[in-house]
Amino acid sequence: MPFEYTYISVDILCILFPIIFSFTRRFYFINEWRYYLAANAITALLFIIWDIFYTSINVWSFNNKYTLGISYMGLPLEEYLFFFCIPYAFAFTYNCFKNQFSFKRSKILNYIQWLVIFALFNLAIANHERIYTSVTFSLLALLLLILNIKQVSFLITFYITYTVILIPFFIANGILTGGIINRMVVVYNNNYNLGIRLFTIPVEDIFYGMLLLLLNTSLYEYIKIRFTRINNT
Repeated sequence: MPFEYTYISVDILCILFPIIFSFTRRFYFINEWRYYLAANAITALLFIIWDIFYTSINVWSFNNKYTLGISYMGLPLEEYLFFFCIPYAFAFTYNCFKNQFSFKRSKILNYIQWLVIFALFNLAIANHERIYTSVTFSLLALLLLILNIKQVSFLITFYITYTVILIPFFIANGILTGGIINRMVVVYNNNYNLGIRLFTIPVEDIFYGMLLLLLNTSLYEYIKIRFTRINNT
């Protein structure tokens, strides 16, 4: 495969099968598009702005040797597509789990969430000089805090789905960070993160990915509830 198709191939492979199966009778995720697309647009916009800023201050950078060479405001085209392809693949999987299984909240989960929130806030404070670490951990802790207070019902399904997609996450992110093939598409500046890697993947990426997908899922569920209530009145 030519080097310049590395990143775009990751985007396409992540979304290809979810898109195809979205039109099948068994899954028919296109019926959810009226709720999902607005949620994804909002989330993508926020993360793209974040991404542009972090790229401008060299928190991370992109090796143009492995992209198509089309860029805007410092981000390659493939990076923009990332914020649409990855959340869509996750939302499709999440919706499959939601329709096939019934998961209920438990007190144990509630206690674990409070511990995670506490730990994330403390890690953010302890590493306030590392902007990728501190901002990612604090924003994820804040989002979890809001959702925990509101006692939303979808969190257990989200956690199970996120656990399952960690396998393709490691494969895709491993490709981008040079762990699977010797092509480092995304280059991280360790001055802004903990310097802890899972293979070649910064540990912050796991929480960054959770924040991206959890915000996307939360907005999707919120818009769906609001839309349903309006139609029922």
